Amino acid sequence: MEIRGADTRRIRIRIRQVLFLFVVLGLPQASSHIGQFSVAEEMLSGSFVGNLAKDLGLEVSELSSRGAQLVSTDNIQCLQLDINSGDLLLSKALDREELCGSTEPCVLHFQVLMKNPLQFLQIELQVRDINDHTPVFLEKEILLEIPENSPIGAVFLLESARDFDVGNNSVKSYTLSSNSHFHMKMRVNPDNKKYPELILHKSLDYEKQPQLSFLLTALDGGSPPRSGTAFVRVLVVDINDNSPEFEQSFYEVKIPENCITGSLVLNVSAWDLDSGKNGEISYSFSHASEDILKIFEINKKSGEVRLRASLDFETTESYSIIVQATDGGGLFGKSTVRIQVMDVNDNVPEVTVSSVTSSIPENSPEIVVMVFSTRDRDSGDNGRMICTISEDNPFVLKSSIMNYYTLETERPLDREERAEYTIVITVSDLGSPRLQSQHQVTVRVSDVNDNAPAFSQRAYTLRVRENNSPGLALGSVRAWDADEGANAQLSYSLLPSPSAPASPSASASTGRPQQPAPGALVSIDADSGQLFALRALDFEALQAFEFLVGATDRGSPALSSQARVRVLVLDANDNAPFVLHPLQNGSAPCTELLPRAAGAGYLVSKVVAVDGDAGQNAWLSFQLLKATEPGLFGVWAHSGEVRTARALSERDAPRHRLVVLVRDNGDPPLSASVTLHVLLVDGFSQPYLPLRAAPDAAAAAAAAAGAAAAGVRPERLTVYLVVALAAVSSLFLCSLLAFVAARLCRRAGRAEAAAVAAGALAGPEGHFPGHLLDAGGAGALSHSYQYEVCLAGGTGTNEFKFLKPVLPNLPSLCPGQEMEDNPTFQSSFEFNIK
Repeated sequence: MEIRGADTRRIRIRIRQVLFLFVVLGLPQASSHIGQFSVAEEMLSGSFVGNLAKDLGLEVSELSSRGAQLVSTDNIQCLQLDINSGDLLLSKALDREELCGSTEPCVLHFQVLMKNPLQFLQIELQVRDINDHTPVFLEKEILLEIPENSPIGAVFLLESARDFDVGNNSVKSYTLSSNSHFHMKMRVNPDNKKYPELILHKSLDYEKQPQLSFLLTALDGGSPPRSGTAFVRVLVVDINDNSPEFEQSFYEVKIPENCITGSLVLNVSAWDLDSGKNGEISYSFSHASEDILKIFEINKKSGEVRLRASLDFETTESYSIIVQATDGGGLFGKSTVRIQVMDVNDNVPEVTVSSVTSSIPENSPEIVVMVFSTRDRDSGDNGRMICTISEDNPFVLKSSIMNYYTLETERPLDREERAEYTIVITVSDLGSPRLQSQHQVTVRVSDVNDNAPAFSQRAYTLRVRENNSPGLALGSVRAWDADEGANAQLSYSLLPSPSAPASPSASASTGRPQQPAPGALVSIDADSGQLFALRALDFEALQAFEFLVGATDRGSPALSSQARVRVLVLDANDNAPFVLHPLQNGSAPCTELLPRAAGAGYLVSKVVAVDGDAGQNAWLSFQLLKATEPGLFGVWAHSGEVRTARALSERDAPRHRLVVLVRDNGDPPLSASVTLHVLLVDGFSQPYLPLRAAPDAAAAAAAAAGAAAAGVRPERLTVYLVVALAAVSSLFLCSLLAFVAARLCRRAGRAEAAAVAAGALAGPEGHFPGHLLDAGGAGALSHSYQYEVCLAGGTGTNEFKFLKPVLPNLPSLCPGQEMEDNPTFQSSFEFNIK
C-alpha cells in the first residue's frame, strides 16, 4: 500500500511538471537553463544544498533586486532561498522512500521566478539514497513440506526479502546455512529483483530424518551492508499407499424441517491402514453445491454432519451429499448420504391480491371491492385454509374456485356517516398448531354532493359605527359542508332581501324610507365570507338594514343555503347641537325685554336646541359663555332657561349681550352658541305694535332645511307645532287678562313710565319710544311655552298682538335690523308657562 501511494504521488508530480513545462514554454522570457543540485536523504533541516547565484552565473545582488522567488512544481516545500547569500538550504529532512518510493533517481523540480524582468529558471534536486533500511522477510519462519520420494534436483521456491532502499543499497545476495540435503541458487525476475531457490541434492528419508532446519540470510549492497534472516523448516512427508474406506457406502436419514441450527444430522466414519499422517483422515463434502454448503457442514476430524442453516420442506424435500474421507497422503474414499426433510406446519397462509378498489362512491349499489387468492406452502392439513373478515363492516366475503375470494359491499355506503373502512382479512390453516395471517384493506368512501352548506348561525347581527371608512371589514359569516373536496368548497354571495321594497312606489305605499340594495352598501368575499362596507354609513339616515347571504358549494349539481344578516349602525357624535330658539338666521338677534323690577330667578328667555344624534350624543347641556355683566344672569345647565342671578339695580346697564354655549355629551363633544340681547325697561307702555309680516315661503323652506340638517324629523316637527298651537291659545287668554290688569293698575303712571323707558333706551343703541306699552309688572310667567310679543310705536294705533310661537321650523319673528338704525322700535319679551 505504501508503494502504491508513492506511485500515485509520482504520477501527480509528473503531471504538475508537464503542466508547468507548458507554462514555461509559453513565456517569451523563460530560460532553458537547468540548475542541478544533489543532497542525501535524512540530512538535517538547514543543511547547505548549493549556491544558486553561482550555479546560475548571477550576482548575489541580482537575486534581491530582481525579486527572486523559489517555486516548487511538485508541491513539496523542502528548500528555502537565502536572498542575501544566494544559498539553497533544506527546510526539512527528506525521506527518499517517502518521496519517490522505488523510483531511481529521485529528482524534485523547482523554479526560480525572476520578477524584474520576468524570467523562469529551472532547478532539479536529486535526493540520494542512503542505506537506512534492512532487508526484511514477510514471514520469520518458512515451512516446506516435501515428500520423501522427491527426485534429486527438485527445485523449491523460497520467499524473497524486501528492502525499501534502491540501487546498491537494495538486496544483492542470499546465503543458506550449511546442511546435507539442500543448496541455494539465486534467480532474477523480469523487474531485476533477486529471489532464492532451494535445490534438493540428496534424497530424503522420512524414517531417518523427518525434519530439517536451516537459516536463510538476505544481504544488501550498502556500506556497511545490512542483513535480514528467516528460519526455514523442511518437513519430510511419508509416502502414502493406502486409501481410506467408509463403514457404509450409502447413508439415509430423515429430519424434520424445523430442526434448529447446529442439530446433528448423522455421523459418518472411515478408517485408513497407513500410520502417522498417512493414516490421519479428514472428512469433507465432495463436489457439493452452494445450497448444500450453506445448509450442512461436516466436522473434518469426527465426521459429524450438522445443520448450518434452517431447512425448508417447501423449498427442497431431500438432499444427496457425497462425503469424502482424505488421508494425510492425499488418498481418499467416498460415501453417499441421502437426507429426507419431513414437513411441519411452519408456513403461514399467504394472501395474493389480484385487484382492489381503494375508493368507492357513496350511495353506489353493491360493488366488488377486492379480488384475492390464498395459498399455504405446507402439505396435507397444514395446507388447508379457511378465510374470514372482521365484523361490523358493511362488506361480505364470497368464495370462488381455486382459493379465490371476492370482497363486496352489502348495501350503499354513506361517506358522511363513515368516510373510511378498514377490513381485516384473516386466513388460517388447519395444521397443528394452527397458523394464520391477516391482510388489511383500507376502503375510502368517495364523496357525492348530497349535503347542502349549513351556516353556523341562521341569523347574524353585525355592528358598525357610522362614518366608517369604505372597505371596512364588518365581520364574517361562516358555513360548512359535510361533503369534501370540491363538494365542500363554498362560495359566498349576497342575495336580495325578500322584505326590501321592490320599487319606489312600494316604498311610498308603506310610508317607510326605502332601504338601499345590499349590493350598494356591503360586499362579501366569495372565498372567506368576510363582509366589507362599500361606503360610509349614516346613522341619522339608516340605523339598520338586513340582507341575505348565500353559500353555494362547487359540486355538480351545486347546493346552496342562506342566512340573514342584520347590520346595526351605531351612532357617532357627528352632529352639533342645533338651536331652535332663538333662531340664528343671520339677521339681527331678538332682544328680550327685562323689567328692572325683576327679582332673582326671573325667567328672561329659554334656549331651545336639538341634536340629530342619539343616546348620550344627544344629551345637551347649556352654559353661559359670555355676558356683558357676568354676575347678573345665569343659565340652567339642563333646561337652557336664562334667568337673573340677582335683583336688578339702577346701576345696571340698560342693554346686555349674552352668549350661551350648547354642548352635547359625545366624545369628543360638539357645541353651538347663540347670542341673546336683553333690554332693561322700567315698565311696558301701550304703543301700537305692528305685527311683522309672516315669513315668506322661501324663509320657511330654509328653516325647514335647517331643522332637517340638525337631525329633526318632519313628523316630530309637526307634533311640536300642534302642541305649540294649543299652548298659544291658552297663553293668549292668560296674557290678555294679565295685561288688562296691569293697564288698570298703572294707568295713572303711564306717562311717567313711558318717559322712564325712553330715557333708559337713550344709550348708544338709540331712544326707546315713549308710547310703548308697559309690561314691567308682568314678571316671570309660570307656563312652559314661549311666546314672543313685539311692541312697536309710531303707528297711531294701540293694538296688542300675539305672534306665532317660536318653533324649530320657523324663523325668528324679531326684526333683522338694529334698534338704532330703525326709527320704529321693536322689542320682544317672553311669557313662560310651566
